Amino acid sequence: MSVSVKICGINDDAGMKAAVDSGADFVGFVFYPPSRNAVSPRRARELAQLVPPQIKQTGLFVDATDDELLAVTSRVPLNLVQLHGKETPQRVAEVRALTGLPVMMAIRLMSAEHLKMIPPYEAVADRLLFDSRMGAEASGGPIDWSLLKGRTFTKPWMLAGGLNAQNLVEAVRVSGATAIDVSSGVEDRPGHKSPDKIRELLMVAGRL
Repeated sequence: MSVSVKICGINDDAGMKAAVDSGADFVGFVFYPPSRNAVSPRRARELAQLVPPQIKQTGLFVDATDDELLAVTSRVPLNLVQLHGKETPQRVAEVRALTGLPVMMAIRLMSAEHLKMIPPYEAVADRLLFDSRMGAEASGGPIDWSLLKGRTFTKPWMLAGGLNAQNLVEAVRVSGATAIDVSSGVEDRPGHKSPDKIRELLMVAGRL
């Protein structure tokens, strides 16, 4: 089984180099100022120069306006827009049309009731991401992985929420995820990625 990995919230050269050199499939920039991981478009553009073409670059936005989105996408070579706020399915479609980029919608999945939210987004997004937090919240910890067990979706999806090198194997086994998104699980303090933790997680993922 092959598991794709996204390292999100990268904001310095050391973290980016660790992700790139250790085999990340996606790297993520946060364009939401309340987040400790937030970067400016200028800084993201500098970091993007460290990323080879085969690695997809993702920009995370939270309820951003059209102007805010275009201010980033016109300057940073993103491959994917990640919406992590209260965007409606209609807004997802609007962002996709506005930016001309694929869109991944984050859905908070904390109970079986939340599964009902998926189909409307599945119809308009290019990817889905299941998480335990939204916006600039700290990690809400792992979601109930069993909610995803045996389920199939029409769009590719990623598992997020409190993932790290220690629980990754079990998370993948239970949920059936083939792609994961990690941020706080590879930090040595809030807002600072640990190159060692990035390398460790990617080594574990590489064995799956």
